[in-house]
Amino acid sequence: MEDRSIQIQLGIGAIAASVFLIAVAIPFWVSSPSNVPNIILSPLFWPNVLAALTGLIGAGLIVTSITQPKPEAPAASDVADRPAAFTRLAVMAVIMVASVLVMPRLGLVWTAMATFAATAFLVRTKHPRSALVCAVLIPLVLYVFFAHIAGVAVPQGDFVRLP
Repeated sequence: MEDRSIQIQLGIGAIAASVFLIAVAIPFWVSSPSNVPNIILSPLFWPNVLAALTGLIGAGLIVTSITQPKPEAPAASDVADRPAAFTRLAVMAVIMVASVLVMPRLGLVWTAMATFAATAFLVRTKHPRSALVCAVLIPLVLYVFFAHIAGVAVPQGDFVRLP
């Protein structure tokens, strides 16, 4: 199967998922009070934004697959070392399970930092310093927004409590 057809199928799938989320899942399964003072704090706002972005990305995949030039040679397999790929997949599963098990003890922010850093090094990022900076700053900035601006309680750990 060539890259163009894979992109088209992924685009169609993303658009279908977006339509399902916007038309069925969010209206019927996400409850929201009618007196939310700020639309950004509404439980319906961010799921709708993410669903719309999913549809836009799907449309972008379809458009780019149609407009890109046809390749002259058939694409070779992307994975040169299949055992290493399956090992990385297994390690990613371990990281996900560990993050779920560790979250009640460390809290959401610290677990997100460790998970971000571990995943960045698992995929062998070309920018390890940037990955570490992002692993620390993104969870902290999100914590500050949700805890201090939006007033949402962020789960804290047993060891270190953030202000």
